[in-house]
Amino acid sequence: VQLVESGGGLVQAGGSLSLSCTASGETFSRYCAGWFRQAPGKEREFVAAIAWAGHTTWYLDSVKGRFTVSRENDKNTVSLEMNGLKPEDTAVYFCAADPSGSVADGSTANVEAWGQGTLVTVSS
Repeated sequence: VQLVESGGGLVQAGGSLSLSCTASGETFSRYCAGWFRQAPGKEREFVAAIAWAGHTTWYLDSVKGRFTVSRENDKNTVSLEMNGLKPEDTAVYFCAADPSGSVADGSTANVEAWGQGTLVTVSS
């Protein structure tokens, strides 16, 4: 599977952005989808994940209530709606495809594909 992201950009604190990730090459419903981010000088961290059919979601505690992950398997897309953005949300965001579902625990061990990354910058 190949993943291509879109969205991201510069926004003021309190604003909103939406990221999208489109899959190709494989049946997308085979994969649990995740979002990770990496801030400058920091390790990549788990942000959110959504189960294969989209019935279950998981979130990093600090984004709960602000971010929403969703997917449309018929369109091979997974999205991350980000509201109430804070400067500490500034990072490069990556989508990930994992057939095992371990991304739900924040693990990257079984990720088969990554998006190219998209930069989100939140100014104070």
